[in-house]
Amino acid sequence: MMVDVSELFNVLFYILLMVLIIALIVLVVHAIKTLSKVDRLVDDISQKSTKLNGVFSIIDGATDAVVGFSDSIIGLVSGALGKIFYRKKEKEDE
Repeated sequence: MMVDVSELFNVLFYILLMVLIIALIVLVVHAIKTLSKVDRLVDDISQKSTKLNGVFSIIDGATDAVVGFSDSIIGLVSGALGKIFYRKKEKEDE
């Protein structure tokens, strides 16, 4: 009973191919489980970020009010200082 070498290689090749297919199936199942967990995490983060949008809009409105107030104060102070220094130059020129 002699086994032909090409038949032996074919049998080994098919056995290794089956092992590879089984390993790939296991890997795909684990990847699907992981992706479902990631999907749930992304949904959770999305829900939490939409809840925080109201807080961020309040902070944005308060920041805009403070910036507008500080801009008006700085405008008044710089205008007053400009008038003071402009008057000094006029008096020195005369």
